[in-house]
Amino acid sequence: MDLGLTGRRAIVCASSKGLGKACAMALAREGCEVVVNGRSEAVATTAAEIAAATGARVTAVRADIDTEDGRQALVAACPEPDILINNNAGPSPGRFTDLGRDDWLAAIESNMLAPILLIRAVLPGMRARKFGRIVNITSAMVKAPRAHMGLSTAARTGLTALAKAISFEAAADNVTINNMLPERIDTGRQVFMAERTAKADGITVDAAREKIAATVAAKRFGRPEEFADACAFLCSAQAGFISGQNLQLDGGSYPGLI
Repeated sequence: MDLGLTGRRAIVCASSKGLGKACAMALAREGCEVVVNGRSEAVATTAAEIAAATGARVTAVRADIDTEDGRQALVAACPEPDILINNNAGPSPGRFTDLGRDDWLAAIESNMLAPILLIRAVLPGMRARKFGRIVNITSAMVKAPRAHMGLSTAARTGLTALAKAISFEAAADNVTINNMLPERIDTGRQVFMAERTAKADGITVDAAREKIAATVAAKRFGRPEEFADACAFLCSAQAGFISGQNLQLDGGSYPGLI
């Protein structure tokens, strides 16, 4: 299927590795010009890797999107984006009673305010040009909260609510705003969670991975490429009638109806 993305311009946040990198690769393969972003020098290596694999034009922007300067640098590199993929490192798990004010402020800054302010920066132009695809990579914790993931649940639910609110007006101008809710995708984040489980349970990391995978309905971890292909479709010309939605990518594990 031709997704109609050839020549489109995409900003993919936090894309030097993990889900962001996979999404950038998928969009580049579909013909997008892609701006990749990260806080370290690794982002330049990622840009070169994606360009070599796809032949796409890929620009690296080393910037911290938690800061106004970082967000401005990203938008300056692609002032008229057709696609914005919001992504950022998730907050660490922790007991609610151990979380202080600084922990909450950091989570809100990274996982709610940063994506909201990037949407504010690009949405008017998308609407004026009558095409836009905004995808927020959030978390399964938005719909299936767990106490130890309270920081993620709270901050990302705020983003989800705002995205839904503004999606109604944006849809009239062919601008869609959707959220992708990953769980148990085999990235560095999953390695961290397995190491955490191994330490807590006194088992090996391999045993921890098997234990975690057993909790997934599909009995395996998701692949970043599977996630990225779903993201590319949400950005496609064909997905113009899908907006304000939360797409769960969890191997069928979510137990609810809606």
